[in-house]
Amino acid sequence: MSMYGEFKKFAMRGNVLDLAVGVVIGAAFTGIVNSLVKDIIMPPVGLAMGGIDFSNFYVALKGPHLATLADAQKAGAVTLNYGVFINAIINFIVVAIALFLLIRAINRMTTPETPAEAAAAAPPPPPEEVLLLREIRDELKAR
Repeated sequence: MSMYGEFKKFAMRGNVLDLAVGVVIGAAFTGIVNSLVKDIIMPPVGLAMGGIDFSNFYVALKGPHLATLADAQKAGAVTLNYGVFINAIINFIVVAIALFLLIRAINRMTTPETPAEAAAAAPPPPPEEVLLLREIRDELKAR
């Protein structure tokens, strides 16, 4: 089989396409979560902490330490941006909680199997010879 044929076979497998769809949806979801954290969650948190804006928390390693991170970067300062890292951690926590709630809701919507389905999925009973051997074993143990 040619390399193209192998690649086509690999790319057309169902789980590869599902993964591709998941990545696209995840990218769109990331934009929503970033906006949620930046525009909805962080302003009240900053207000509750006295008007603090986490995105402007940084340490100037070299250069001037100005009021905002953007000003320091424009001035050419080398900065350690730990406030941006805090925002990234909050983004991750929000995404994790949202995915947990989504998966939990999907699991609740799936219907539990009916007794007939459970019986159909149960393993077949052992052969009669095995049952006879078990009875003999149990008789020998009882003696």
